[in-house]
Amino acid sequence: MVLALHSHLCVPTNQDHELGRTGEELACQELAQRGYAILARGYRTRYGEIDIVAQDRSVLVFVEVKTRSSVAYGGPLAAVTPRKQQRVIRMALDYLARRRLSGVPCRFDVVGVAVKDGTPGIEVVTDAFGRGG
Repeated sequence: MVLALHSHLCVPTNQDHELGRTGEELACQELAQRGYAILARGYRTRYGEIDIVAQDRSVLVFVEVKTRSSVAYGGPLAAVTPRKQQRVIRMALDYLARRRLSGVPCRFDVVGVAVKDGTPGIEVVTDAFGRGG
């Protein structure tokens, strides 16, 4: 019975991991085109991982990237729930504390990458958490 239950759990596949890596790469390219300087990728904390840390002019930006090959369960931006936002905020506080960056202006952006028929569509939402997103 336990084995049957585990077989229904959502476990990321190699293909899912590769899709995520591709989405992050596309997000970095898009952000760089917009003038962001990429400072870190895959910053790990005990709360999880920040996908991208970047600088946009004088603002430190923590970027969450969501990549989807289907919108059957909602688009990529819908996956950044309030709970996920709180985790990203905790990770950002860890980043700031470890680098002794107090008083630095920060914001949270979300990049949604939706791949349809092999073609990616990229949407960047700046200050996503500050706008009730």
